[in-house]
Order: sequence, then structure tokens, then C-alpha cells
Amino acid sequence: MKNFIFISPNFPMTYWKFCAELKKNGMRVLGIGDSPYENLLQALRDSLDEYYKVSSLENYDEVFKAVAFFTFKYGKIDWLESNNEYWLMRDAQLRTEFNITTGPKIQDMRKIKFKSAMKEYYAKAGLPTARWHIVEGPEDALDFAHTVGYPVVVKPDNGVGANNTYKLSSDEDLAFFMDHKGDEVYIMEEYVRGYVQTFDAIVDSKGQPLFESGNITPESIMDIVNDNDNSIYYIIKDLPEDTRAAGRAAVKSFGVKSRFVHFEFFRMTEDQASMGKKGQIVALEVNMRPCGGFTPDMINFARSTNVYKIWADMIAFGGTDMPVGEHFYCPFAGRRDGKHFVYSHEQIMQKYQDNMRMVDRIPDALSGAMGNQMYVANFSTREGMEQFYSDVLAVTDDTNAAAQAELAQVLALGEPDAAPAAPAAKPTAAKPARKARK
Repeated sequence: MKNFIFISPNFPMTYWKFCAELKKNGMRVLGIGDSPYENLLQALRDSLDEYYKVSSLENYDEVFKAVAFFTFKYGKIDWLESNNEYWLMRDAQLRTEFNITTGPKIQDMRKIKFKSAMKEYYAKAGLPTARWHIVEGPEDALDFAHTVGYPVVVKPDNGVGANNTYKLSSDEDLAFFMDHKGDEVYIMEEYVRGYVQTFDAIVDSKGQPLFESGNITPESIMDIVNDNDNSIYYIIKDLPEDTRAAGRAAVKSFGVKSRFVHFEFFRMTEDQASMGKKGQIVALEVNMRPCGGFTPDMINFARSTNVYKIWADMIAFGGTDMPVGEHFYCPFAGRRDGKHFVYSHEQIMQKYQDNMRMVDRIPDALSGAMGNQMYVANFSTREGMEQFYSDVLAVTDDTNAAAQAELAQVLALGEPDAAPAAPAAKPTAAKPARKARK
């Protein structure tokens, strides 16, 4: 029997489904977490052969002792995963120390965790990226901003999600940022005019995708967090072929094996000389884990399948016979508390009761990027999805209403056909900053 250690199996809440499918496949599933056993969902308890509680997952020594205990009791650990961005480095460290060979080790993490390194591997895949620069001081930062033009985006080179990510629109913004950024290493990027389109896939041990899907985020997660806005994204009905090609090229370049991955690209909405033409794909970031929040469930709704099982089958057997059925649009709408919505919760539920798939309050840990009250639904047509967004997010406040009007304009852009797009622009390498202007 193979031994699988799942780090933090209780968060996100739906991750018990990964454990359940592993157990169905005959694996011994061992959990390590900081939540009391009695607080775990019964479905998760039923999916674990044993659970080791630590006082904090941040305490490496405690987690190390938990892995050592399981190793002593059950023998060699075959797999160790959290499927969680926050713990990827911790997972790699534990694999290295216990010689677990089925996932990235410490020496593999630079290209996975550092955004500057991601750019290098995207370039090797033949995919363009925004021009970028590691911020060293005020003068070189100012020079780069003047070279590419405002706005520019700054984010931690080794960061999680959109935390501490900002759009700077002037020399004054830049000066304020430099005065307050602290000692953290930041990457500065040319601003890309476009929306985020993803490649989500389960990749087998030979680097071949077993399953592929994607989603679109019309609004920047950075803006949603910084502006305390409502949140929307949706699983697209059919993955465009240029996104599929870009995703597969990235899988090969990064050497991905035996993982659930989430790769982010921009779909350009304007021509930008440094990157290419409107409609083309520009690489953003890679994430070597499932798309966050409730996205795995949304993919299931959109593809009439079970990605938890596909992933667990990949782990246990190297492949899967899980079918993929009818395709749908699956939109997520996250309402922000404190806004005045035209339609009440009850009215939304009454109108969309046949379409609704998930309705719940969003945990505080996810609410910054996702809002406070979520609605997930299925639609056969894009028109149905757009009407859903229009109803769920309609507000009475004039300022918010203006923001929603802009959102409607973005949605009206539609999406590319599933046919291949024009060839992408030649990758643009980072240029060394010139000396600052005096």
C-alpha cells in the first residue's frame, strides 16, 4: 500500500475530496494539520487513515516530526502534497529531507516560486512576457518605469496570490512605494492591457496532460483586492487552441510531471509593440497546484466530470478512465459585504434556482480576493452567463454602478474562438535599466 501525506487537508474546505478519491484508489492517506481532529468534516475523517495534529503548520520542526512519525509507523512515504500555493516551499523541503521523489524538491523551486525565474522558462517555451526588472533602488526603478511607461505593476518576486501587488501610475506613486516597500525583493513589470486567461491541467508522470480546462478573469485580482470590489471569473465552455498550445509549451519548458497545474496568461485587448497584437497570448505566471478557491468544483460543473478523481487516478495509476461530459460556462460571482445590490439574495436564488450549483459564505482567508457571498452557476450559453452577472452584481450606488458598467464592457469583449490565433510575438527579454535621469 502506497503512503500519501496530505498537508492541511481541511483547507480549502473542499480538499477532502482529493483525500477521498485517493483512499478509494487504495492508498493510505495520512493528514497533517493544525485543526483539532473533532473539527474536521466527517467526510474528511472518513478519508484519512490517520491524522497528526500540530500546533501550527508554520512550525517546521513540528511538521517534520509528524512526517518522521508516519515514516516510522508506515514505512517510506511515497507522496507528500498540500496542493496549496502557501505550502509549496514547505512541501519541497519535506520531500528533500525525506527523499520523496514524486514531486519538486528544494532545488526545483526557483522556477516555481520566483516570478523572475518564471519569465526565463516562459521565454524558453517561446512565449512572450511583459518587460520586467528586479527593483534594486529608487533610481533604477524610476528609469525602468520611464523606459516602459506608466502604469507599471510591482509585486513580490516570491509571493502568493495578489498580496502586496500594486499598480503605480506616476513618479509620485513610485516614490511612495519605494519609501514603504521594506526589505522584500520586488519585481516590476510593464503593464499588460488585457484580461487573464488560464490553462488548468492535470499532468501525468510523462509530462502529458490528462485533462485540460481554463478560466477567464475579466478584472484583475490585484484591483479586486486593492479596491475591495466584487469578484468574478468563469470557467470557459471550450478552451481556445492557442491557450492549450501555450499551456502545453509551458508544461514542457517547466518540466512538469505528476501535478495539477494552473498557468496564467494575458489575452491582450490592445496592440502593445513590446509584446504583440490584440488577441494574442502573453505569459504571466505559473502555479504548480490547482486553481484556488472553489475552482476544482467549478471545473467539474463546467465539464461534467470529477477532477478530484482524475488527479487521484494519476497519482495511484498514472492515468484515468474518468469521462468528460457536456461542456458549460460556469461563472463565479463574489458579492462584497457593504454594497447595496438591486436584487436580494432571495430574488437571485428564485430566478436562478435551476442554474445554481454552489451558494455559500466565503471564508475570511479567501474573502480578500473572492468577496464575502458566493454564487456559482452553470449556463449553456454565454448570454445566460452575462445576464447572471448583470443581475447578481447590479448595485444602486452610482460609483459602484459605474464600475459594473465597465465590467459589462469587458464581458462584451467575448472570448476567442477555439481556433488557433495568429503566431505570438517574439519573447521580449528584460532589458538592463539605464542610469537614472538626473
